[in-house]
Amino acid sequence: MDTPPGSDGSAPLNNKDTETMKSTHRQLLAAGFVTLACAASGAQAATWAASSPATSSCSASNLFATWSYGSYGFNNDVWSPCSNLAAGAQTIWANSNADWGVWSDQPNTGGIKSYPHISYTVNRTISSLSTLTSTVSATTPSGGAWESTYDIWVGNNAHEIMLWLNYTGTPGGCGNVKPISYNWTSAGCAIPVYTNVSVGGSTWNVYRGNNGNNMVYSFLRTTKTNNTTVDVRAILNYLKNLGWMGDLVVGDVQYGFEITSSAGGMNFGSKNFSVTVK
Repeated sequence: MDTPPGSDGSAPLNNKDTETMKSTHRQLLAAGFVTLACAASGAQAATWAASSPATSSCSASNLFATWSYGSYGFNNDVWSPCSNLAAGAQTIWANSNADWGVWSDQPNTGGIKSYPHISYTVNRTISSLSTLTSTVSATTPSGGAWESTYDIWVGNNAHEIMLWLNYTGTPGGCGNVKPISYNWTSAGCAIPVYTNVSVGGSTWNVYRGNNGNNMVYSFLRTTKTNNTTVDVRAILNYLKNLGWMGDLVVGDVQYGFEITSSAGGMNFGSKNFSVTVK
């Protein structure tokens, strides 16, 4: 049987006491959640971190939280709620361009939820570049649905070049993540325009399509990797020589993790990221 308030000799609790206890309990739970989230993400030792909640609202806090470090910028970039698709909680953290990452808990539903990333603005025409390279070393989880990918914007964002380094789908355009494509098989796989193209320091299958806003050229490495140096200029010249785009201005070179699902919370990390422009 429950003991009535005050039966142990203590004064009975009034409403104010109860609400105070509830408030304290909520604060302790919130503090514990923040501690657990930071521990999961690795953000507890970070110079900068930002957390966004699980939400279906485009106005939720920190969906597009940003931070700058020298010439580099960071963006949490949880964009699916702004496209009427609910997203899970996510925490991005960074110490520098050479040390940053994200903890993300995206539900097992279709559609991309977020693209936490680092960016570097080039703002030069392709022909004016003698060098445009980038290096990265990443850590990625074994499960989920995601791509570790560059996103390079050209011609005032009319052209988007994606360089998939590691991903949970297949180089042949099948699996739980697929590139944008004009052509598809009856089994629902994207069809590459070109296969086994050696350019930019790697071998790729090349896909072409449009997302409704811009052209998208997706280069899927035939051998997945978390560690590489990419000759971005060579890839841009390859596309220019195909006639797919002209001698346009290169805007942002972005690198990050395009996450469709990471249920339960998964960690992604980036080390030694750099962009070299000459």
